[in-house]
Parts: sequence; structure tokens; C-alpha cells
Amino acid sequence: MRICFIADTTEIAQKSLKRLQRIYGTVECGKADVFVVLGGDGFMLQSLHKHIKKGIPFYGMNRGSIGFLMNNYHEDDLLERLNEADAITLHPLIMEAFALNGKYKKALAFNEVSLWRQSRQAADISISIDGIQKLPNLICDGVLVSTPAGSTAYNFSVHGPILPMTSNVLALTPISPFRPRRWQGAIIPRHAEVSFDILQNQKRPVSAVADFTELRNVIKVTVKEDTQTGLNLLFDPEYNLEDRVLNEQFMG
Repeated sequence: MRICFIADTTEIAQKSLKRLQRIYGTVECGKADVFVVLGGDGFMLQSLHKHIKKGIPFYGMNRGSIGFLMNNYHEDDLLERLNEADAITLHPLIMEAFALNGKYKKALAFNEVSLWRQSRQAADISISIDGIQKLPNLICDGVLVSTPAGSTAYNFSVHGPILPMTSNVLALTPISPFRPRRWQGAIIPRHAEVSFDILQNQKRPVSAVADFTELRNVIKVTVKEDTQTGLNLLFDPEYNLEDRVLNEQFMG
């Protein structure tokens, strides 16, 4: 098996990279059968975005502070673990954002697409699902759409639901909502398209972020799942991503 090792710049990740390369060798990324990613979840996301078009599976080993998308780190049985790993296919969200100055940005997000207020004043956002307005005015600090894989990240921090990987749904979660006071978000079908219209967009400016890509002063943002794009994450059978999402719901 031809392995391309990718490591974060941290000291622990770089030391692990050198040890693993001595044991297993390494090839250029374009010639690999699998990527082995050394770092945390943030670095895994960067690697997914960078190499998404290569069609090669990713196997992560945790050398960072958070490792929800990573397997435990062991050096001596890597080939056996790769051969026995289970694959989960991830489909990212695709964001299309339009700014007040005419700028346009299209970007992918494996965790979430989020909208944020840019000033001291709360955002005023209208939300539509598949072209039908569902919420005329959400007064808030922001709002996000999360994938199941990203539902345990920022979405969970703002009290959004944790979604099982096989649930075929997305989370629509407000960030510090002021009005409607009782609206806590929604769970929507994965095939739905969510549209956000930014009201009072000059007085109450908003930025849109898809993982690492941001466009400021947006006036309209659409989000939907990109069913044409997918990649495989590999997990050890005894502790795969599906189990992690389930177990996260019972943690204090």
C-alpha cells in the first residue's frame, strides 16, 4: 500500500511524521493509495479541502488537541489498520454567497456554513427552504447550517443537535437568537436548499463563512449539499465515526 503522509506543523505531528516515514516510507500525494493525516480535526479539514479532487481516502491519526475525525495514534500496526478500516463517505455543503459590492464566492464546507453579524448590531435574516420563506425575520448574532460530521463541532457549541451520520438531514441552528425568542433551529432534509436574505444589510452587515472561506457584507447566501462531491474517511472498526456521533450524545 502506497502511503502519502501529511502532517501539521506542530512539533508532535512533525516528530510522528519522521518516525512513520522511516517505518513505512512515503510517496508523492498524486501516487498514493491513501492519505495518512497527522494532526487534529482542523488540520484534517484543511487536508480534505486541499486534496478533495484526488479521489484518495483519508485516514487520520490524532496528533492534535481535538480528534473527532481522527483515529488513535499507533505506529506499529498501521498497514493492518488501513486494510481493516471502515470507510464513511462525506458530502460537503456548497455555499454561494453574494456581497453588497457585487462580489460572489462559491465554496465547500465539510463542517458548516455560518453567517455572522459584523457590527455591534444584531443581524436581521430571512430564511427560506426550497424557495419558501419559513422565517421572515431572525434577529440574531448569526445562523449556521451543519453537516452530520460537523454537528458535534461549532453547531453543538451553540446548542444545535448532534446528527447521526446516516440520518440524511442537516442542522439549521441560530446563534444567540433574540427574535423569535423561542426558535431553537430546525432539522432539514439533506437535499433541501437553504436561502438566507440579509435584511437591513448596510445597517446590520453580515459575513458568510464556509469552513475556511469567508465573504463579508453579504446580501444573500444559499446552502445545499454537494451530492456530486464526496470523499472517504477511514476509521478503525472498533471506534468509527458513526459510533463517535452516537456516543457524543451521552457525554456530559
